[in-house]
Amino acid sequence: MPGHRSITEAEKLAAAKLGGIPIRREQMAAVANIYRAASAVRQHLENSVLRGSDLTWTAFVVLWVVWVWGESETRHVAEEAGISKGTLTGVARTLESRGLLRRADHPSDGRLVLLSLTDEGEEFMRRVFPAFNEEEAFVTAGLSDAECRSLAEGLRSVVLQVEEHGEERRQALLGGAEPAPRRSGRRPRA
Repeated sequence: MPGHRSITEAEKLAAAKLGGIPIRREQMAAVANIYRAASAVRQHLENSVLRGSDLTWTAFVVLWVVWVWGESETRHVAEEAGISKGTLTGVARTLESRGLLRRADHPSDGRLVLLSLTDEGEEFMRRVFPAFNEEEAFVTAGLSDAECRSLAEGLRSVVLQVEEHGEERRQALLGGAEPAPRRSGRRPRA
């Protein structure tokens, strides 16, 4: 693949570029590898088990969230899936057109929409998730069960750090200012 570099090549290039800059290298490596691992796993799952079901990663995550949490408001599904409400609208419409997801008005607040799986969506997740889990086992085959638990605990600690202290840190870094709103579908300008 043009422009593709192995993890070893990328690490060597970063080390050469950052040689004299005082940084926390272990923390940089941890975060860089979280990103690399997430990207590699997502690509593998989209190009294997999800491709056979004609699903994107985002659509699968939405189905997973609604499957696990049950009927939920769209704002909560979007937050849990890590996507914008606008993105969720398109994904939900697609899943609804495939008969996997149901959209309904909230019974007491007409501004809110609830999502739930249809019977077909429930059956779909019961059928597809075991295959998805087999690929989870494949991508972690180089780790023992104990190493998988340790990795999961370490990543959970990273998530908790951001959930519990991220807002305070952002406020400190921004001098109390609110962050600029992100432009939909685009990275912030440098």
